[in-house]
Amino acid sequence: MSEQEKVFYYKDREYHCTLELAMDVIGGKWKSMLIFHLREGPLRSSTLQHSLRGISNKMFTQSIRELEADGLVRREIFPVIPPKVEYSLTERGKSLLPIVISLAKWGLSLCEAADGQSLEKCRKELEAYAAHSQDKA
Repeated sequence: MSEQEKVFYYKDREYHCTLELAMDVIGGKWKSMLIFHLREGPLRSSTLQHSLRGISNKMFTQSIRELEADGLVRREIFPVIPPKVEYSLTERGKSLLPIVISLAKWGLSLCEAADGQSLEKCRKELEAYAAHSQDKA
């Protein structure tokens, strides 16, 4: 069997390439954005959903549940009224942060400075996070 013909399984699904699996787990716009927004720590469900402009309630619920099922996000329910739910990254989820941050930086490199103030704010946030992450290491 050649390298290209190797097959492996994750959650009963057949894959032929590890990149195919990785993109299935974190691919799409919303999953990567959820991971990115959880980089600083736990967020309440409503805060997290509102940080993602344009996401529907259905898509938020589907994406966050898939990330939780794959062990990237932890959901904590607090026994209060009204119910309080917080999401945070697991260690496996945190291991994706350098990749997601690199993608965000790459996105900056694609932009022309048409709106320099907004781009500068993004650049400073990414640089601050990268410096903070290196301090922890």
